[in-house]
Amino acid sequence: MDGDRNELDTVHEGNVDVRTQTSNNLDLNVEQNCCSSPNVVHANDIQPCSPSLANVIGANTLVGIGMEFESDDHAYRFYNKYARLVGFNVRKDWINRSKVHGQVVSRKFTCSKEGYRRKDKRDVNVKKHRRETRTGCLAHMIVTRRPDGKYLVTHFEAQHNHDNINPNNVNVLNLQNEFSVAQRVEADSNNSLGPKSKSAFDMLNKKISARESLDLLSMNYDNFLHSARERDIGKGEAGRLFGYFQRQHFENPTFFYAIQLDVDDKVSNVFWADDNMVVDYDHFGDVVCLDTACRTNKNLRPLVQFLGVNHHRQVLTFAAAFLYDDSIESFNWLFRTFINSMSGKKPKVILTEQEAVIIEAVNTVLPDTKHCTCVWQLYENTLIHLSHAVKDAKSFANDLHRSIYDPKDEEKFTHAWEAMLEKYNLQQNDWLRWMYREREKWAVVFGRNTFFVDIKGFHLGEIFSQNFRSYLNPDLDVLQFFKHFERVVDEQRYKEIEASDEMSRCLPRLMGNIVLLKCASDVYTTRAFEMFQRAYERSLNVLVNQHCRNGSLFEYKANTFGHTRQYSVTFNSSDDTVVCSCMKFEHVGFLCSHALKVLDHRNIKVVPSRYILERWTGDARLGNLREIMQCKIQDNPKMIVASCYKDLRHRLLKLSVRASESAEAYQFAVRHLDEVMVGVEKILKLKVEEGQVITSNTIDANASERSF
Repeated sequence: MDGDRNELDTVHEGNVDVRTQTSNNLDLNVEQNCCSSPNVVHANDIQPCSPSLANVIGANTLVGIGMEFESDDHAYRFYNKYARLVGFNVRKDWINRSKVHGQVVSRKFTCSKEGYRRKDKRDVNVKKHRRETRTGCLAHMIVTRRPDGKYLVTHFEAQHNHDNINPNNVNVLNLQNEFSVAQRVEADSNNSLGPKSKSAFDMLNKKISARESLDLLSMNYDNFLHSARERDIGKGEAGRLFGYFQRQHFENPTFFYAIQLDVDDKVSNVFWADDNMVVDYDHFGDVVCLDTACRTNKNLRPLVQFLGVNHHRQVLTFAAAFLYDDSIESFNWLFRTFINSMSGKKPKVILTEQEAVIIEAVNTVLPDTKHCTCVWQLYENTLIHLSHAVKDAKSFANDLHRSIYDPKDEEKFTHAWEAMLEKYNLQQNDWLRWMYREREKWAVVFGRNTFFVDIKGFHLGEIFSQNFRSYLNPDLDVLQFFKHFERVVDEQRYKEIEASDEMSRCLPRLMGNIVLLKCASDVYTTRAFEMFQRAYERSLNVLVNQHCRNGSLFEYKANTFGHTRQYSVTFNSSDDTVVCSCMKFEHVGFLCSHALKVLDHRNIKVVPSRYILERWTGDARLGNLREIMQCKIQDNPKMIVASCYKDLRHRLLKLSVRASESAEAYQFAVRHLDEVMVGVEKILKLKVEEGQVITSNTIDANASERSF
């Protein structure tokens, strides 16, 4: 879901009685660190007789105390829009984050002329000093998080102490009117049960109109930063990037790239994805890992990758980017651009580094996507974080790796973790204590990271990422990196072809003449079957006991022999569905050993088809592409054309990718496409004679509206 999905509800104007605002409205269920920042002046701390307050909450004032925003990013973007119309620039001042969940508790935005430039000891050696541009302006806005997750304006200063400020700009009034439309729509919707209310359909149209108005206001703030980028890009590098992308797009019109500029119109972030990546994501984009390991190394180009895993458990690249800025704006742009390049399809699960700005961007842009911590990146960060706390860093790295990847169940993980802490005397280390509290989000035994962990105990993304490090040196020409990048990606694609060919020639090795395994081996890929067979092998040591029954529902308690931890497994005899509390199927797409044991206990010797996901089968790339968006196309012939155009584009894109892998396949595709084109022309000719064909201009217009 797009981060601006609730823009209609983002801003609520109104005459707020500041005296009724109390600190109880703030989010106190978090740890706050205000020591390094000025004290937040809350709304209840301001006296009603304040002259500046009277101006703030006046009837004709747009911004004021009591306004609500869906996120601090929305507040920042709105304040920026207001500032540009009034005539000043905005700078981010202090920020307070929760030590518990990393979310923003409060933050302050100021006029760019706030304060004065600090003195530098090196100034004595400077012959010509820069002109002082700051004036000590006090104009600012502070927002604070409420318990419901929204952000409240708790302090606002509208007065500036410098020239070129025009609060009566007609565009400011237009901005106010546009937001008033949204407010009236909300009021109408709240009174929709009254006798004078219009139909639900009319109300929906009003809401859509107001939403579009608000979207126009924020459109310009998705594509560029409101501050200068944090890292420099090499001299002349931007031009070479443009040239490379233009050549790629010329050779392949479906090649996607996007560039974000900063406030000085300098390239700050770059994103790209080719047609193969789009097709790969369409099939295997259910779980995505955001690789940001290279971004934190200042000696490397800030490469970021969206990674996935195919049906052979091989790593895929869905998209890549250079992020020269680490702000929340950059990550919001990155996620939005990625989703746009993939036709709006969002992943079910995303694994990222445990960093506050990334977490906040995921919550804003991908609120419905399950968010987990990438164990590999957490492992790397732990080594960096504890380098000063251990004497033998190499030995600690090996023990930490073994405690994370080697344990086969939760009890063994706990024992290995406690043994590591005791060996290095780290029982009181805050970082490791936090890691253990959050273990279910990252530990391999809990299944969250199993997608990207190889059977040999290493992370697929880590191995893939290492292939690029030597080519990310800023001293090397960026085109050398792209040549290497293309070569590595092509090698990965060739490995998939090899794996598919091997699967057609060789049968997987079964641990015994077992019907369940034989049926599974016929549909799963070799690597996927290995995972399934290991789960079946573990099920032989699982004990199950019926706990209770409610009609067709049977609840079992399951535990591994010799272990005390029990799992609840619910079986429905009416449709043979089985659900386990360990949630392995939901996270990885394979039935767990507990569920397999219950199926065996119920004398079910073949895995129900609903529990064999197509993404793990040999036919994963033969399945239908995602369904066309459902709508009342019978009421709108133009929507039929646009939907058909979009569907055919996906199908032809997939055909082009697959057919180009073999000369025979290419010749076959070309021959039959020529025949299809002849048939299409005959059909259209007949339709023209009957007057039933829609013009190509209409097709192009509607297709561009719905193109991906």
